[in-house]
Amino acid sequence: MGIEAVIWDFGGVFTTSPFDRFAIFETERGLPKDFIRTINATNPDANAWARFERSEISLDEFDEAFLAEAAAAGHEVRGKEIVALLSGTVRPEMVRALDRILAHGIRCACITNNVRAGQGPGISADAETAAAVADVMSRFELIVESSKVGVRKPDPKIYRHALGELGVAAEAAVYLDDLGVNLKPARQLGMQTIKVLGPEQALGELEAIVGIDLRA
Repeated sequence: MGIEAVIWDFGGVFTTSPFDRFAIFETERGLPKDFIRTINATNPDANAWARFERSEISLDEFDEAFLAEAAAAGHEVRGKEIVALLSGTVRPEMVRALDRILAHGIRCACITNNVRAGQGPGISADAETAAAVADVMSRFELIVESSKVGVRKPDPKIYRHALGELGVAAEAAVYLDDLGVNLKPARQLGMQTIKVLGPEQALGELEAIVGIDLRA
């Protein structure tokens, strides 16, 4: 079956990864390496971050809940400090690749875990970045946001929702994400998957699947 749709994650795919900013923050604050990611990976379906991405708690509630989890792990970090680190800069090579795929008639959608903070689906911290993100987002036929649908990756429901909205079989779709944990359920549903380590690597793998030159 040929590829009918490419479904993309956003942060860490079309923008630089927030994990880079997490690492800088941890160094500046004297925190253990990967402290933030460790908290977010602990009790991953019910922790403060998971509930915030499903819009079950407000920004103020997340601020306090994350602080409690961080303090329990030995360091005081407020949730609002973490939200301020989420916005990344747009990767132009990924946007060009998106445009080339669309020009060949392949449908494109986005599944993003996000929160009701910042500006727009990309959780941008400033208006200029928000405008750049909005420009990319306008290209997608479908955008599925965890904060709006109340389901977050890696719950298989969010992938089924996207496929259902597109009317595309899983076997006819490829999914890109920078987190392996989010790729596993997509692959189990039948989608081809690509773990995004960087633009060059990801686009090379995507070229092999869709048969389109994306980097020239």
